[in-house]
Amino acid sequence: MFSGIVEEAATVVALKNDGGNLHITLRCSFTDELKIDQSVSHNGVCLTVVQLPGDGSYTVTAVQETLQRSNLGELKVGDKVNVERSMIMNGRLDGHIVQGHVDQTARCTDVVESDGSWRYTFRYQVNKEMARKGYVTVEKGSVAVNGVSLTVCNSQPDGFEVAIIPFTHEHTNFHQISRGSTVNIEFDIIGKYLSRLMEFAK
Repeated sequence: MFSGIVEEAATVVALKNDGGNLHITLRCSFTDELKIDQSVSHNGVCLTVVQLPGDGSYTVTAVQETLQRSNLGELKVGDKVNVERSMIMNGRLDGHIVQGHVDQTARCTDVVESDGSWRYTFRYQVNKEMARKGYVTVEKGSVAVNGVSLTVCNSQPDGFEVAIIPFTHEHTNFHQISRGSTVNIEFDIIGKYLSRLMEFAK
């Protein structure tokens, strides 16, 4: 479980295909604090630490289903990945409840800078059946984009906007997102549960 408050943007230092899986090796400031089997969010995808070689890097593995549903399969050496360790359940929840189970990808269609802040527009493919189950955004609701907890603006049936403050722009990989970029999105779990309960209430 995560909060969507990204700790930093880790750097991809190696990629290795293994059948349908992808081993991703990264470097970040808290590598020395990690343990094997620990869960870490990568662009919003919960992955397990599988190797700690002791050189300041660590390795996680993304299986084929994860690669199909997220943007991790597009990573290149040198890319920045938003990382967050799992939430400690005895503190404040500064973002929103993020499971690390990415629902699908979206494409950035516009970036507008306005006096030091940025407004990003994202579009995604709509599945009407999934939308009925809560896989949608709502105005002023929450959404995770590449693992970053954000507030939805201008919610549309197939897209939404988010406003990015300078700190988030600098300390996450949002500064690398431009028109045409693919991002991971996770819809709010609360909306999914409410939609499911409404199905049973019919």
